[in-house]
Amino acid sequence: MRQIIRDLEESQIREVANAGLGRSDVLPFWFGEGDEVTPDFIRQAAIDSLQRGETFYTHNLGLTELREAIAAYMGGLHLPVGSERIAVTSGGVSAMMLAVQALVDSGDEVVAVTPVWPNLTAQPLILGARLKRVSLKPAGGAWTLDLQALLDAVTPRTRLLILNAPNNPTGWTLGRAEQQIILDHCRETGTWILADEVYERLYFADDTANGCAPSFLDLAAPDDRLAVVHSLSKSFLMTGWRLGWLVMAPAMARHMGKLAEFNTSCASVFTQRGAVVALERTDEVTPRVVAHLKTCRDTLVSLLQGLPAVQVAPARGGMYAFFRLEGFPDSLATAKSLVAQAGLGLAPGTAFAPEAQGWLRWCFASRDLSRLRDGVGRLEAWLADQR
Repeated sequence: MRQIIRDLEESQIREVANAGLGRSDVLPFWFGEGDEVTPDFIRQAAIDSLQRGETFYTHNLGLTELREAIAAYMGGLHLPVGSERIAVTSGGVSAMMLAVQALVDSGDEVVAVTPVWPNLTAQPLILGARLKRVSLKPAGGAWTLDLQALLDAVTPRTRLLILNAPNNPTGWTLGRAEQQIILDHCRETGTWILADEVYERLYFADDTANGCAPSFLDLAAPDDRLAVVHSLSKSFLMTGWRLGWLVMAPAMARHMGKLAEFNTSCASVFTQRGAVVALERTDEVTPRVVAHLKTCRDTLVSLLQGLPAVQVAPARGGMYAFFRLEGFPDSLATAKSLVAQAGLGLAPGTAFAPEAQGWLRWCFASRDLSRLRDGVGRLEAWLADQR
């Protein structure tokens, strides 16, 4: 067993969830998914595929029909993207790992903006890279980027820069001017950018264009050193389907099929059939999801702001309220106590970065707003018992 694998930290989110899974009295808000099932017409497309007997291997990079549907979808949001630059993957996690495997050698320097979903920092470490963190800074409950600090960290020695915006867990997003500065800087240093833009449609700011957050795909040339990760999980209610995709420079895309073969071979055909229909009928799903999530966000944040021990600001994007619980500096211990004593399941901030100690993440994607109100009530009662 490689030492780096022995040294990997287990997911603190799973650690908290395992303490409450199976308990009917726990309200679970720890994972990054809502409680609404995938729309019926998407499920039916997969059922129809299975009924036709589509249970065999397919192209490493995905069905031609799906890659063309993704290209059309992405081109409607950003600059045109050819289907030859797209690889369908078995989830956004697989897309990120494939990109890191393609770009990073053992000993390479990788810079990541944190706090961030732990997979994004663990993947370079698994491959033996040297990880340098650039931390967002909290102010009044919101997290912001010191752009100059990031530019100083990315040098000609930096092989890869990893960015997740809109960000899980903080809700921080990059502005278009910041993206241009970062892109220009990475062109000068020869650094690849891996942009996790899975949450781009879950964007609530007033400056939204085409119903999504600013993207590097709005600015980059096709041959720029850029790989962008997407997924059907969040904005299409398809977390369990495990389907994502990569948009890459043509030089990288030409080799991605080989790498996919040695990882997952290919995504299942019947799930890809569901994805084709989801993308073709996105207007029937995503706008409704985003509108409801904004209501969930506003409801939860307003209630949390009414508690004296909580420091929180509305997220500009994503599906999480990330808040500081004053007087409770140990996030993991606090999250475990909330499960055991209050029946409230939240993710500890330290799951995302050491600098998020004292913070908690609450996934507000809930069909029923009363679940959010009940959860805040449980938090308030728990806080009263701690005095």
